Amino acid sequence: MKEVALKGYAAELVTALLKSDFATLNRIGELLLEKKRSGNTIFLIGNGGSSATASHVTNDLVKGCRVAGQPGFRAICLNDSSTLLTCLANDFSYADVFAILLETYAKEGDVLIAFSGSGNSPNVIRAMEKAKELDVSCIGFGGRDGGKMKPLCDLSMIAPTDSMEMLEDLHLIYWHDLVCSLRESLQCACLC
Repeated sequence: MKEVALKGYAAELVTALLKSDFATLNRIGELLLEKKRSGNTIFLIGNGGSSATASHVTNDLVKGCRVAGQPGFRAICLNDSSTLLTCLANDFSYADVFAILLETYAKEGDVLIAFSGSGNSPNVIRAMEKAKELDVSCIGFGGRDGGKMKPLCDLSMIAPTDSMEMLEDLHLIYWHDLVCSLRESLQCACLC
C-alpha cells in the first residue's frame, strides 16, 4: 500500500465536496426546520452502507438536534428493525418493505429521506412512489446521475462522484454539516 494513494483518495474527496450543491443542502435544512415546527415526522431509509447512514442520521436528528432542553426532530429510521424488515420481506417482498412501513406510519406533510448510491434500489423507488401517493415530501441523497430516484425527489443532493465509497463519505459530511447548521438555527430560535 502506498501513502500517495491514500492521500489521493482524500484529495479527490475534498475536490468532490467543494463541487457539491450547498444551496440544495440549505433548502433541505429549511424544509426540515419547517417540518419540525409543524410537528411532522421524518422517515429515513437506505440499503447496505446507506442503511447505516440513515440510522446514523436519525440519531443526529433526534439526539444531536436537542437544543436548550427541547426535543430534537421526530425522526424514524425504517430500516432499524431487522425483525420487522425480515418479516415484511418474507411475507411480501423486499422491494415493498419501506412502502409498507410508510403506508402504515406516514401522514400527509411528513418527509421521507432516502439514501441510495445508485438511486435505483427497487425498495427505495417504491417507497418514494408510495410517499408521493401519501403527500409525503421526498428528499434523496444519491450519487452518479441520481438514478430513478432523482425525478421522484422534491429535493435531491447528489454527491458529485462515481465512487461508492466517496459518495457514502460525502453523504455523512453533508449531514454533519446540516446537523450543525440545524442546531445553530434551533439555538437562535430558542434565544429569540
